[in-house]
Amino acid sequence: MVMCIEPVDLIITKLKGERRYDEIIYLTPDGERFSQKTANYLATKENIILLCGHYKGVDQRIRDHLITREISIGDYVLSGGELAAAVITDCIVRLLPGSISDETSALTDSFQDNLLAPPVYTRPATYKGWKVPDILISGHQEKIETWRHHQSEEKTMKLRPDLFEESDG
Repeated sequence: MVMCIEPVDLIITKLKGERRYDEIIYLTPDGERFSQKTANYLATKENIILLCGHYKGVDQRIRDHLITREISIGDYVLSGGELAAAVITDCIVRLLPGSISDETSALTDSFQDNLLAPPVYTRPATYKGWKVPDILISGHQEKIETWRHHQSEEKTMKLRPDLFEESDG
Protein backbone atom coordinates (compact mmCIF):
# COMPACT_ATOMS: atom_id res chain seq x y z
CA MET A 1 0.00 0.00 0.00
CA VAL A 2 1.32 3.42 -1.02
CA MET A 3 -0.57 6.63 -0.33
CA CYS A 4 -1.55 8.43 -3.57
CA ILE A 5 -0.34 11.93 -4.29
CA GLU A 6 -3.67 13.62 -5.14
CA PRO A 7 -5.54 13.32 -1.80
CA VAL A 8 -2.41 14.23 0.18
CA ASP A 9 -1.75 17.25 -2.04
CA LEU A 10 -5.39 18.35 -1.77
CA ILE A 11 -5.46 18.25 2.03
CA ILE A 12 -2.06 19.92 2.47
CA THR A 13 -3.08 22.65 0.00
CA LYS A 14 -6.37 23.15 1.90
CA LEU A 15 -4.60 23.33 5.26
CA LYS A 16 -1.98 25.75 3.95
CA GLY A 17 -4.83 27.94 2.66
CA GLU A 18 -6.13 28.25 6.24
CA ARG A 19 -2.85 29.04 8.02
CA ARG A 20 0.92 29.08 7.60
CA TYR A 21 2.85 25.93 8.53
CA ASP A 22 6.44 26.11 9.74
CA GLU A 23 7.11 22.46 8.94
CA ILE A 24 5.39 19.68 7.02
CA ILE A 25 6.97 16.54 8.42
CA TYR A 26 6.77 13.06 6.95
CA LEU A 27 7.33 10.26 9.45
CA THR A 28 9.52 7.61 7.87
CA PRO A 29 12.17 5.09 8.96
CA ASP A 30 14.70 6.74 6.63
CA GLY A 31 14.27 10.25 8.03
CA GLU A 32 16.60 12.04 10.43
CA ARG A 33 16.48 10.49 13.89
CA PHE A 34 14.16 12.32 16.28
CA SER A 35 15.92 13.72 19.34
CA GLN A 36 15.27 16.03 22.26
CA LYS A 37 17.06 18.76 20.32
CA THR A 38 14.57 18.32 17.46
CA ALA A 39 11.65 18.36 19.92
CA ASN A 40 12.95 21.58 21.46
CA TYR A 41 13.15 23.15 18.00
CA LEU A 42 9.68 21.99 16.95
CA ALA A 43 8.18 23.23 20.22
CA THR A 44 9.11 26.77 19.14
CA LYS A 45 7.08 26.50 15.95
CA GLU A 46 3.55 27.85 15.58
CA ASN A 47 2.08 25.15 13.31
CA ILE A 48 3.33 21.84 11.98
CA ILE A 49 1.80 19.02 9.99
CA LEU A 50 2.79 15.42 10.73
CA LEU A 51 2.12 13.18 7.74
CA CYS A 52 1.89 9.48 8.51
CA GLY A 53 2.50 6.95 5.78
CA HIS A 54 1.21 3.40 5.96
CA TYR A 55 2.96 0.17 4.93
CA LYS A 56 5.17 1.25 2.02
CA GLY A 57 4.66 4.96 2.62
CA VAL A 58 3.71 7.73 0.23
CA ASP A 59 4.21 8.58 -3.41
CA GLN A 60 7.75 9.94 -3.76
CA ARG A 61 6.47 13.17 -5.32
CA ILE A 62 4.87 14.04 -1.96
CA ARG A 63 8.29 13.77 -0.36
CA ASP A 64 9.95 15.70 -3.16
CA HIS A 65 7.49 18.61 -3.36
CA LEU A 66 5.34 18.91 -0.22
CA ILE A 67 7.49 17.78 2.71
CA THR A 68 9.91 20.14 4.47
CA ARG A 69 11.44 17.57 6.82
CA GLU A 70 11.52 13.80 7.30
CA ILE A 71 11.81 12.27 10.77
CA SER A 72 12.27 8.75 12.15
CA ILE A 73 11.72 7.80 15.79
CA GLY A 74 14.18 4.92 15.58
CA ASP A 75 15.84 2.23 13.55
CA TYR A 76 12.83 -0.03 13.13
CA VAL A 77 9.71 -0.16 10.97
CA LEU A 78 6.12 0.30 12.13
CA SER A 79 3.00 -0.50 10.09
CA GLY A 80 2.27 3.21 9.87
CA GLY A 81 3.41 6.56 11.18
CA GLU A 82 0.56 7.04 13.67
CA LEU A 83 2.51 5.78 16.68
CA ALA A 84 5.52 7.85 15.66
CA ALA A 85 3.25 10.91 15.40
CA ALA A 86 1.92 10.23 18.92
CA VAL A 87 5.47 9.95 20.29
CA ILE A 88 6.59 13.18 18.62
CA THR A 89 3.42 15.02 19.63
CA ASP A 90 3.78 14.02 23.28
CA CYS A 91 7.44 15.02 23.32
CA ILE A 92 6.72 18.44 21.80
CA VAL A 93 3.53 19.26 23.73
CA ARG A 94 5.13 18.67 27.14
CA LEU A 95 7.59 21.45 26.27
CA LEU A 96 4.85 24.01 25.60
CA PRO A 97 4.13 26.53 28.36
CA GLY A 98 1.29 25.38 30.60
CA SER A 99 1.33 21.73 29.56
CA ILE A 100 3.10 20.53 32.72
CA SER A 101 2.70 22.15 36.10
CA ASP A 102 6.42 22.82 36.68
CA GLU A 103 7.61 24.28 33.38
CA THR A 104 11.25 24.27 34.47
CA SER A 105 11.02 20.53 35.13
CA ALA A 106 11.22 19.72 31.42
CA LEU A 107 14.55 21.56 31.25
CA THR A 108 16.10 19.04 33.65
CA ASP A 109 14.86 15.93 31.83
CA SER A 110 17.14 13.38 30.26
CA PHE A 111 18.71 14.45 26.96
CA GLN A 112 18.19 18.21 27.43
CA ASP A 113 21.94 18.61 27.92
CA ASN A 114 23.03 15.25 26.47
CA LEU A 115 22.92 13.73 29.94
CA LEU A 116 20.53 11.27 31.51
CA ALA A 117 18.51 12.59 34.43
CA PRO A 118 19.87 11.93 37.93
CA PRO A 119 18.08 9.58 40.32
CA VAL A 120 15.01 11.01 42.05
CA TYR A 121 13.62 10.28 45.50
CA THR A 122 10.43 10.86 47.48
CA ARG A 123 9.46 10.82 51.15
CA PRO A 124 9.98 9.31 53.61
CA ALA A 125 13.74 9.86 53.83
CA THR A 126 14.12 6.30 55.14
CA TYR A 127 11.95 3.39 54.09
CA LYS A 128 12.71 -0.22 55.15
CA GLY A 129 16.19 1.02 55.99
CA TRP A 130 16.70 2.34 52.45
CA LYS A 131 17.87 5.94 52.71
CA VAL A 132 17.70 8.96 50.50
CA PRO A 133 21.26 10.28 50.03
CA ASP A 134 22.10 12.67 52.88
CA ILE A 135 23.03 15.49 50.50
CA LEU A 136 19.44 15.65 49.22
CA ILE A 137 18.03 16.36 52.68
CA SER A 138 20.84 18.72 53.65
CA GLY A 139 19.15 21.91 52.46
CA HIS A 140 22.33 23.05 50.63
CA GLN A 141 20.89 23.75 47.18
CA GLU A 142 24.23 24.42 45.47
CA LYS A 143 25.68 21.14 46.78
CA ILE A 144 22.50 19.32 45.78
CA GLU A 145 22.75 20.65 42.20
CA THR A 146 26.43 19.67 42.04
CA TRP A 147 25.53 16.17 43.29
CA ARG A 148 22.70 15.86 40.72
CA HIS A 149 24.99 16.92 37.88
CA HIS A 150 27.66 14.44 38.96
CA GLN A 151 25.03 11.68 39.18
CA SER A 152 23.82 12.54 35.68
CA GLU A 153 27.34 12.34 34.30
CA GLU A 154 28.02 8.99 36.00
CA LYS A 155 24.70 7.52 34.87
CA THR A 156 25.25 8.70 31.30
CA MET A 157 28.80 7.34 31.19
CA LYS A 158 27.58 3.98 32.44
CA LEU A 159 24.39 3.59 30.42
CA ARG A 160 24.75 5.86 27.36
CA PRO A 161 28.39 6.87 26.76
CA ASP A 162 27.40 7.61 23.15
CA LEU A 163 25.70 10.79 24.40
CA PHE A 164 29.09 12.24 25.37
CA GLU A 165 30.30 11.64 21.81
CA GLU A 166 27.20 13.37 20.38
CA SER A 167 27.78 16.48 22.47
CA ASP A 168 31.27 16.86 20.99
CA GLY A 169 30.04 16.96 17.39
